[in-house]
Amino acid sequence: MNKIKYKKGNIVLIGMPGAGKSTIGVILAKTLGFSFCDTDLIIQKNEGHTLQEIISEKGLKYFLVKEKDIVSSLDLEQHVIAPGGSVIYHSNTIDHLKKNGLVIYLDVPYKELKKRIANMKTRGIVMSSTQSFQDIFDERATLYKKFADKTLVCNKKNMEKIVEEIIFIVQQ
Repeated sequence: MNKIKYKKGNIVLIGMPGAGKSTIGVILAKTLGFSFCDTDLIIQKNEGHTLQEIISEKGLKYFLVKEKDIVSSLDLEQHVIAPGGSVIYHSNTIDHLKKNGLVIYLDVPYKELKKRIANMKTRGIVMSSTQSFQDIFDERATLYKKFADKTLVCNKKNMEKIVEEIIFIVQQ
């Protein structure tokens, strides 16, 4: 397949932890001949710790500042970008991603996400000790929809179908 060209250079996949941003992003990038960027991996490499270690040792505020700084510094072309689920808390950062990218929200129902995430305590999910996964789902879902250029409902779809639908979206 030839590289798909459209007016925005990147495809940005946003959504909850467990939505498949990284897995779908890798498949999509291979399919399109794009490069792939997972901002959580950049944060881990820069900090020399896992996401959970950063959150546990330095706190949520520290992590959110690092995330904002890393994502805001991206200057990429023809990439599929998978930022962490908490990137949605930084509207300026989302605006930065939108300048050169189409932002697609991977909308996965709460019950499905809950099944996919077995390692809630070690995964590095940005949430306070008083919040449940349901709390952050409820809080973030509205923000994802607000900031996304397109929303892709992923319920009961396999990875190939989701990639196919994203390609259809970017070709329009």
